[in-house]
Amino acid sequence: MKPAGRSIGSRKIIHCDCDCFYAAVEMRDDPSLRGRPLAVGGSPERRGVVATCNYEARAFGISSAMPTAHALRLCPQLIVVPPDMPRYREVAAHIREIFNDYTERVEPLSLDEAYLDVTDSQVLHGSGTLIAEDIRRRVRETVGITISAGVAPNKFLAKIASDWRKPDGLFVIRPEEAEAFLSDLPVDRLHGVGAVTARRLHALDIHTCADLRAAQPLMLVQRFGRFGKRLAELARGIDDRPVAVRRRKSISVEETFARDLPDVEACLQELPQLEQRLRRRIGDSSVPIQKQFVKLKFNNFRQTTVETLSGSVQSSLFSELVIEAFARGARPVRLLGVGVRLGETAAPQLSLFASATDS
Repeated sequence: MKPAGRSIGSRKIIHCDCDCFYAAVEMRDDPSLRGRPLAVGGSPERRGVVATCNYEARAFGISSAMPTAHALRLCPQLIVVPPDMPRYREVAAHIREIFNDYTERVEPLSLDEAYLDVTDSQVLHGSGTLIAEDIRRRVRETVGITISAGVAPNKFLAKIASDWRKPDGLFVIRPEEAEAFLSDLPVDRLHGVGAVTARRLHALDIHTCADLRAAQPLMLVQRFGRFGKRLAELARGIDDRPVAVRRRKSISVEETFARDLPDVEACLQELPQLEQRLRRRIGDSSVPIQKQFVKLKFNNFRQTTVETLSGSVQSSLFSELVIEAFARGARPVRLLGVGVRLGETAAPQLSLFASATDS
């Protein structure tokens, strides 16, 4: 039985997890790497470790955090490439922009995974399954990599679900299905149960969540302390943790183009669509706007950002900002973004450029 007053929950939580993220980006940008064992990590001569690897490499027993030298012994034909964190961050930012089109309640866990609370989302009739399917489609079509997703009534179950049909999979656990799903789940799949705790549970003849549910809660607390109470809850699918959303300091949208924009006129032509997406994302946000900004990334990967004080979104200001930003590079543009900075109090509206940064 479930503890009195507690239930599995009725929220709609999606856990999204990119498939072998760093390796996927490398294979996307260099198709010759596809179908070959690939690891992203440090040099074996410098005691490097594997950050991630593709599924061809995993077939040889290679895994994250493994010393690169050991990985090469397991698979001498393994291709090892150094990580390119700026490129991975750029891809992750694009994916987060997609997430934000469905809900503002997004909790990033790392560059390649996040929780989304879509309980109150009105997109796609508020269906968590349809939203997860659409996210996966858009990431595949616009970013060029695959993402696995799990849909469930809480974070614990959603994370298990996203791993259930990896890679490139979707799995849904509905509230009424959760207890049956968990019954045969090995205890070492529970969040926080590592090798040592799993061995201690096995020694008590507890191997599945059904076994764990049958155990006396008092005994679990005596053996495992406060974590024993947590184990009893997880075995029943109970997880009250909310999706933790940090206060947003900005709202923005951006687009990386398949073909570079050749001149400033081409950039200006893309503005109305980007501004429409931005206004939709801002919605009826009660947090006052303080600034507008434009971000450009040129085809030599130099990036520039220009911003100005403004208390509301103004199309004319975005046009001015684009012209100012483009003049700094005067070359084809691969990425264009527009956004607003948020604050506690409304800022006075000015037309002069307040600040500008290059990176």
